[in-house]
Amino acid sequence: MIYNFKTEKKFGYTTGACVVAGAYSALYYLKNKIKLNFVEIENSKNDKLTIPIEEVNIDKKNEYNNINKRNCAYSVVKKFAGEDIDITNNIDIIVKVELINEDEIKNNGNNNNNNNNNNNNNIKIIGGKGVGIITKDGLQIKKGEYAINPKPKEMIIKNISKLLGDNEKVIITVIVPKGEELAKKTLNPKLGIVGGISILGTTGIVRPMSNEAYKESLAPQIDVALAKNYKSLIFTPGNIGTKYAKIHYNIDEDRIIEVSNFWDYMLDKASEKSVKNILIYGHSGKIIKLAGGIYNTHSKVADCRNEILTAYSAMFIENKEILKKILYSNTTEEIIEILNKENLISDVFNLIAKKVVERANYRWNKINFSCVIINMKGEVLGSYGNVGF
Repeated sequence: MIYNFKTEKKFGYTTGACVVAGAYSALYYLKNKIKLNFVEIENSKNDKLTIPIEEVNIDKKNEYNNINKRNCAYSVVKKFAGEDIDITNNIDIIVKVELINEDEIKNNGNNNNNNNNNNNNNIKIIGGKGVGIITKDGLQIKKGEYAINPKPKEMIIKNISKLLGDNEKVIITVIVPKGEELAKKTLNPKLGIVGGISILGTTGIVRPMSNEAYKESLAPQIDVALAKNYKSLIFTPGNIGTKYAKIHYNIDEDRIIEVSNFWDYMLDKASEKSVKNILIYGHSGKIIKLAGGIYNTHSKVADCRNEILTAYSAMFIENKEILKKILYSNTTEEIIEILNKENLISDVFNLIAKKVVERANYRWNKINFSCVIINMKGEVLGSYGNVGF
């Protein structure tokens, strides 16, 4: 496939692809003294990506050149997410390339072994300002290294190697000026990635609403927990569940896994990684959907909360007018108020929690599940299974 991002509007390219394009254009300038307006790179599937370049230059002010060598240039690539929702869209990613030969390295005694990031014999990739550093075990990258994922590194090596001569080496430094600020809006702080964002992307291509990069950012939470030998984890949709799980159970936050809307993906990962026990915990508006076998809980994908609540309420309520009110309520909280007046909150939600566990056990039968459903105030509406921690 060919993706021409000079004209492409639907698809975008990842932060990893930005680094590849930036490194290629900066190195090309050092070798040929030509400033490219765009570059064509290849991903692991041999798809061709044509990516625009904002700027290529020698770092005359030493702003990006920590080593201050003659053969050093930088390139600026603007991240483009296409039609996908991505907080990194339109940010600048700066890639500095230092070109040196083996004789210079020997003469200067500069082996550049910091952070153990030598990716092969002649390409070294490190992070600069705005790229996070790993501080916890369990991730794809070792503790103390920069958060530049393996796949982007492979893409860099594949494309940059074409430009290097036999006696040449490069040091590639990735800089994201807004990275530290943006990282606060991601899961990086929870994962123990400090100081900036991660450089991500499996294929270099961002597909609208595919959420691939976001899913990839969620899964490492499980690795962090398992690295601490935790056998029992809490899976929750997001901030509300995390907040009250910490209050109710007084546990290390690394045992609380935020899945967003992607329950199927995250539970598949948990099963692959042999997680033993999972407590499904969270606000009723999301957890109810799991009782209906809906494992992508985004409202644009599916939403039958009212229908599920009406069906389970009908086990205890005969009055059709009350059931009609439940079916046509605007919010889950409104339904909770109706059930409260009927003194049926625990009856209905305990039954729903039981169904959540039964469905999960059937699909992921190697994991022991339990379930707790809460309201917006963190009060327990219903539960099933071994919910102690």
